[in-house]
Parts: sequence; structure tokens; C-alpha cells
Amino acid sequence: MEFWSLLIRTVIIYFVVFLIMRFMGKREIGKLSVFDLVISVMIAEIAVIVIEDMERSMWSGIMPMIVLLLIQVGSAFITMKSRKLRLLFDGKPSVIIDKGKLNSDVMRKQRYNLDDLMLQLRENKISAVSDVEFAILETSGKLSVIPKEDSNDSVGDEGRGQDDHINLGGDNLKTYSQSKIIPSKYRFEILPVPLIMDGKVQDENLEKLEKTRFWLKNVLQEKGVTDFKDVFFCTIDHKGKLFVDTHDKKRR
Repeated sequence: MEFWSLLIRTVIIYFVVFLIMRFMGKREIGKLSVFDLVISVMIAEIAVIVIEDMERSMWSGIMPMIVLLLIQVGSAFITMKSRKLRLLFDGKPSVIIDKGKLNSDVMRKQRYNLDDLMLQLRENKISAVSDVEFAILETSGKLSVIPKEDSNDSVGDEGRGQDDHINLGGDNLKTYSQSKIIPSKYRFEILPVPLIMDGKVQDENLEKLEKTRFWLKNVLQEKGVTDFKDVFFCTIDHKGKLFVDTHDKKRR
């Protein structure tokens, strides 16, 4: 009898945990933030306790898991509306390599050693640090690597999807060195750099780029966008290429 009771409890708790993880979203299946990891570990621990303690009511375990689900979903909705809260919960990416040079201070602060760096560079098929334009340690622990490009390669090849060159009255921008869009002293924390997120202009990023809302409005008008609120997502990369996605999902 105890065997069947244990079996039934295990099956029920399995499906409860499965449904909770599904409701929490697909992000939990991939790379977890610190906050998501804490929630997931707590749910797993509660599930184990409920299965092992046969005298404990299953509801005493299911209810805390539901509460954790509500906390996670609630925080997800809140952070969708506030980038400051997202940075508080998830942290900020860190630039490990900047234009082929290691940032040892950043590595020390993140407790990220050279063996970790070389391992992740090899995973990105990079053999030398000097071949890297930017390497950014994401909040998930993954290293995003932007390799240097051959100076003879054209940035403006056709078929690049939604990445468009910015026209400021002259020729289209062809290379990073010619663009003059990104100041040489700019420190990349994320690539590409968000300029508008969910209709809200990221003034902090504009200031770092030494640009204004007037400049951004002129650039968007060239693409047929007249209001910042019509833009769902707008970014610029380290080569000065702009990506614009409007709320109606009509990409320009």
C-alpha cells in the first residue's frame, strides 16, 4: 500500500512541477538567470520533500510551489515594463575583450579566469584574443563573441535581413571606421545597443553614443517612422547599422 501511495505522489508531483515550469516560460529551459535558478531550485527541493515525507499532505508542498510560480510570473511582467528592474534582477553583461584587449579588472570583478575565457573562445571557434572585436560575458554566464572582420569585407552586403545602414545625408555607411556613429571611447556592455525598447527611448545609451533624440528621430523618419511609440525595438550595432521593428510587426 505504501508503495502505491509513493508512486501516486511521485506521479502527481511530477506533473505539478512540469506544469509550473511550463507556466514559468521557456526561458527556464535554457540559460537561467540567478533569480530563475533560485526559484527552480526551491521548487525542486519542495517536490523532493513532499515525495519523501509520506505523512506530509501534498497540498503543503503544492501551495508553496504555486506561490513561487506567482512570484516568478509577477516579477517577469514587472521587469518587462522596467529595464532598471531587469538589470536589478538579472544583472548587466560585462565586456571581457574590447577591440582585441583583455579587461583584466572586469575579469577579476566577475571572478572569471583565463582558463574559462580560453575554453569559451574555443567553443566559439576563436583561436586568438587578438581576433576578437568584442567578447561579452552575458548574465547567463555565456560568452558572446564578435570576431574582427577582414577590412576588405563589405559590411553592406545584401540579404542581411533587417540591418540597415544609417544615412545622415552622405553616403551609406560601409565600415566601422567610416561610420563615426560609435564614439571610440564607447564601452559596449551589450551588442547591439538598444536605442528604443517597447516605445521608450533609451536616453542613457543615446548619451553614451553622444547622440540626441533629435538625431534618432531624423534617422527613424528616413525609414518612415514618425513616432517613437510606434517602435517596438530599435538597436544599433558596433558598425553603425540600425535595426527597427515596429509594434505592428512590420519590419523596415
